[in-house]
Amino acid sequence: MGPGNSGALEAEIPSAGDFIRSNVGPTPVVVARTKDGSIGVVENRCVHRAAEFCRELSGNVNEFVCPYHQWTYDLTGNLIGVPFKRGVAGKGGMPRDFNQADHGLTKLAVTTHRGVVFASYRDDMESFADYLGPEVLREFEATFDGRKLTILGHYRHSLPGNWKLYHENLKDPYHATLLHTFLVTFGLLVAGNRSLMLTDASGRHGVMASAKSDAKKVSADAKKEMRAYKEGMSLSDPRFMDFIEEFDSPWSVTMATIWPNLIVQREMNTLGIRQIVPTGPNEFIMKWTMFGFEGDDEEMTRHRLRQGNLMGPAGFLGLEDNEAIKFVQDGMRNVPNGGHLVELDPAVEAGTADNLISEAAIRAMYRHWRGEMGL
Repeated sequence: MGPGNSGALEAEIPSAGDFIRSNVGPTPVVVARTKDGSIGVVENRCVHRAAEFCRELSGNVNEFVCPYHQWTYDLTGNLIGVPFKRGVAGKGGMPRDFNQADHGLTKLAVTTHRGVVFASYRDDMESFADYLGPEVLREFEATFDGRKLTILGHYRHSLPGNWKLYHENLKDPYHATLLHTFLVTFGLLVAGNRSLMLTDASGRHGVMASAKSDAKKVSADAKKEMRAYKEGMSLSDPRFMDFIEEFDSPWSVTMATIWPNLIVQREMNTLGIRQIVPTGPNEFIMKWTMFGFEGDDEEMTRHRLRQGNLMGPAGFLGLEDNEAIKFVQDGMRNVPNGGHLVELDPAVEAGTADNLISEAAIRAMYRHWRGEMGL
């Protein structure tokens, strides 16, 4: 597992004793701010009888106590208390040679970058910068630009599809100009926009990037191709589509897919990270954390929240993607072993494409995945 397993934002655990529950892949973990201010990530699994000891989604504690048998751990995961370790009246209890120091929680390697927390089971991980590569790192740092983050809220929902379909969806700019009525009608991502579907050298990460255009300038030919375009549709609150320049970036929209489970969303001024948690081959949980910056005034916060209606499980865009992922999963499960085409943009075998009518990034991602799986 790479450092792409993002478990938290530092802003979610600002004080000593703060914790949140999270996941590395499907594995439940706890992310905690320890007494010395560092961040620890441990498996949410008691070493005694495997109970998930942490039951709350977030909170503040001095120690973790398993509810089943009250085995107690400090914030870094060391075992510090075992009830009836010596038994009662000389009977029962743990073996005489039982050493608490040998039975702490499983600890993961942790790295943070610009306020985002990553964890890995490997102690010999390449650096975060090497993992992302220079181009994807540049886009990551354009969003996480050094300003301190503030948490605006969370969404959590499940999708009836394979987790890799979410990567496909965000490495597929082709669908965005066709499926999403809102995107096309209001000029957020249309065929004539300046755009880029970036991948890193490995093909595992991607950034779908686009510059906002004036919907009124979409060519007649492009409109004919885009059935989702609705002439004359207007917003009751035009502030919704305002883009306030605040990033060192040529793009008004970037969707970064950080392999294997993180999405960094910058849709104009609404910002979030999404974490994919697979629960099996046919379903995954999507956890969204929406954020702003400490320097935002009240109007900017309202603007981010207003624009946030694009996203989430019932967002003007999000719900269409969720439906499409289910349709694909249904088609693959119910008619197995069929072939399907992923051939758009044959000039780019696999990798970065400078147009929206391309599936080169999807091919790059599956080439990487097949290599990792030994296929």
